[in-house]
Amino acid sequence: MDELVGQLAVKAGIDGVVAEKTVGIILGFLRNEGPSDKVQALIDNIPGAEAAIAASISGGGLGRLMGGGLMAVGTKLMGLGLGMSDIQNIARELFRFGRDKIGADEMGKIIAGTPGLSQFA
Repeated sequence: MDELVGQLAVKAGIDGVVAEKTVGIILGFLRNEGPSDKVQALIDNIPGAEAAIAASISGGGLGRLMGGGLMAVGTKLMGLGLGMSDIQNIARELFRFGRDKIGADEMGKIIAGTPGLSQFA
């Protein structure tokens, strides 16, 4: 997780704490909306991912009011101070990291199997 958070912080120009929260929010979204077996394989290959997901859920609040899906994720991420271009850059970097961990084919299945995600790939 430290490796991923470090990469995101540098490449997206964001604080490490924000990067970690962002990873938790996005992985939580993937777990809820994507192909569960493929997403779990990704999560299992990122040490600390479970803790980051749990921490992002405990924030609850506005995201729960917004419901689920990509719009709720966008609302949560914007609440961290991220703009749309930041979110796109972070998503692309996270997908690149995922391809390194579980392979391009498996990451492609996650992207294809998660509603709305292909626009960020």
